[in-house]
Amino acid sequence: MKINEKLATIQTKFKSKKSRFNSFGKYKFRSAEDILEATKPFLLELGVTIIIDEHLEEIAGLLVLHSTAIISDGEEQLQATAVVGIDLNQKGMNVPQQFGSASSYGKKYALGNLFLIDDTADSDATNNHGKETQAVKKPVLSGDALTKAKAAIKSGKFSIADVQSKYEVTPDILKTLK
Repeated sequence: MKINEKLATIQTKFKSKKSRFNSFGKYKFRSAEDILEATKPFLLELGVTIIIDEHLEEIAGLLVLHSTAIISDGEEQLQATAVVGIDLNQKGMNVPQQFGSASSYGKKYALGNLFLIDDTADSDATNNHGKETQAVKKPVLSGDALTKAKAAIKSGKFSIADVQSKYEVTPDILKTLK
């Protein structure tokens, strides 16, 4: 079995629950350690090893950590990288914690990239950290915009759905567009 087939086996069979809980943000998550633990049954079965390599770089005055997850069978290897900025001005953390936090984050996302772990519903995708977000309201279709929309629909330049994606269309106005 080639290395890409071994990786595909792990990618399709991989299971790692979000077993950790962030009490500040009120969400569950998985760590790099959780991901590595979940891969252990595949290591002997498929004859592969997982290594994480990290290197630090300064780009335009910003410290950047490159975390690379590598899968190897001793002959071939494949890898995936995550790039994380290190905020040395982050309050409440000392320098080792800032680097450790960036390292943990980078490892987790490098492994996630390698094993195709879908974290779209993970905390980084959904947590607003207590900041309220307001939905942007679309303007109501009326006046000159209504006249132009009717002409654009009639000419075939736009569909009703196109207009609805930009404007709030009331049921009465919708009737006039049809």
